[in-house]
Order: sequence, then C-alpha cells, then structure tokens
Amino acid sequence: MAALGWLTPRRRSATARSVLAGEASAEAARKSQGSLAQDAASAVPKDAEPDFPVLGDTKAAAFFDLDNTVMQGASIFHFGRGLYKRKFFETRDLARFAWQQAWFRLAGVEDPQHIQDARDSALSIVKGHRVAELQTIGEEIYDEYMAERIWPGTRALAQAHLDAGQKVWLVTAAPVEIADVIARRLGLTGALGTVAESVGGIYTGKLVGEPLHGPAKAEAVRALAAAEGLDLSRCAAYSDSHNDIPMLSLVGHPYAINPDTKLRRHAREMDWRLRDYRTGRKAAKVGIPAAAGVGAVAGGTAAAIALSRRRR
Repeated sequence: MAALGWLTPRRRSATARSVLAGEASAEAARKSQGSLAQDAASAVPKDAEPDFPVLGDTKAAAFFDLDNTVMQGASIFHFGRGLYKRKFFETRDLARFAWQQAWFRLAGVEDPQHIQDARDSALSIVKGHRVAELQTIGEEIYDEYMAERIWPGTRALAQAHLDAGQKVWLVTAAPVEIADVIARRLGLTGALGTVAESVGGIYTGKLVGEPLHGPAKAEAVRALAAAEGLDLSRCAAYSDSHNDIPMLSLVGHPYAINPDTKLRRHAREMDWRLRDYRTGRKAAKVGIPAAAGVGAVAGGTAAAIALSRRRR
C-alpha cells in the first residue's frame, strides 16, 4: 500500500476516503478471519424468522453494526473507560474531549475541523504504545465492561445466521482490534472496523483512510462481499442508526435494531423489519459526552494495528 501522503483529507474527496476506509477495513477483516475462533459461542435461543436465514445459503452473510445494535452503548466509550482506569490519560484530557463531544451534540452538524481536532486528540493518547499491549488490554476491557452489555436478542439473530451456515461480520467505526475481540468472544466470523497505522508494532497516531462510519461502512461491506463472492441481495444487515442507511440499503434483508428516530421512520417507510430490545423502548445513550470523546481517542488509534501489522 502507498505511503501515508494519501491519508490527508486535502488529498482525497470524502467519497474517495470512504472507499479507502471501506476497502482497508474489508481487507483487514478478511485476513483476520482465520484467527477468530468459533469457540466462544454458547447455545443461544433463536429468534423466530420464517424462512430466513435460509439454511445452507452460503452466498448470503450477515453484517451487524456494533454500538447499540449488538452491544448496549458505545464500545469505544467502554474502551475509553478501561484506558482511563489504566492511566493512559489524565483528567484534563477528559475536559477537552467533553467540550469536543458536547459541541458535536449541540451544533447538530459535523464540522470537518472539529472532527479533525477530536480525531487528533484521540490518536495522541495511544500514539507510541505497543499494539500487543492494546490487544491484551482490549481482552481485559471486554470482560470488565462489555460482556454483560451484549443484547441477547441481537446475539440470537447472529447465531441464527451462523447455524444456517452463513458468515457473520461486525461492521463498526470502533477500532478493528476491539471489534475482533468482540467477534471472537461471540463466535462470529470476523469484524470490519476502523483501520489505523502501526509501524514495528507501535501506533503512529495516524489512521489508514477515514473512520469506518456512514458511507464507509457500505463501501467496506461491498468490498468484502465482492471478495467473498456473496450475493448482497441475499444478505442481511442490522443497525440502530440512520447513519447506516447506506449499508442497510445494500442488502436484500435490512433490519432496524433498537432504531433511532430517523431510522425508525425510514424503516417504516421502506417496510424494513424492526426489532427493539430496549426496556420501554428507551433509547440507549452513547455515554456521557466526556467519556464518549475519550472512547473515540482509544477507538481511532487502537485501530491502527490492523492494516499496518498485517502489511509489515
């Protein structure tokens, strides 16, 4: 792959960066597939689905968003909690991330400069740390904060695809290494996540392309489906967010899981299937603004491991 010059936003359009992020994530996910053992899946009751997924249809697969779809809350928030607990950053960093995250929520728009500032802050925290260290910590954090937050209903849907002989992938903006941990623990096939860079097993503080968010997820799914010989019209996708409408629109079987207001409305208009596992249909929060920003720190850079580790 080319040098890092093409990573800067000035060098590529938003669409091109989404394609780059999607393709990078898809390649990393395919290469990691063999290492994701199927030993973590225990018996899970199946969710009743008439004639779907189709038993033995290996041209079909399932793609699951992670945050608030498979897991309550945001995975990078929980990862950030774990890093803070391990003194990866100080309290003053929390204040900076809180301000950045609050601005996003109050403004209601994604200003490119603010996004870049938040990303740079996030990447700076794990810059210089070893990949192996973050991988080990990721396993610990899963046990500490994530395992008990998996939605049983969504896990049952994923298990139904596995039992039908189909591959199941997580597709998330979270770092691909954290996504890999969760996929392995749940017995899934693999994960597509944000890919960042490491050199010699150490984080550089730079991403490969863009975070796997919105249109980039759709590009990642498209790239993986082409590489795996899948028929997207026979595949399924599951998400809680309207930001994932591009991904959901790619497949023949889109599901809105614990949907936000915009996705719920869109799903009803499009006659998509809908599942809500939240008590009283109360939307799960991503986490307090400060912690969410901190999670992004871990998220953006931790992903750096993937492509660079596998290319060097």
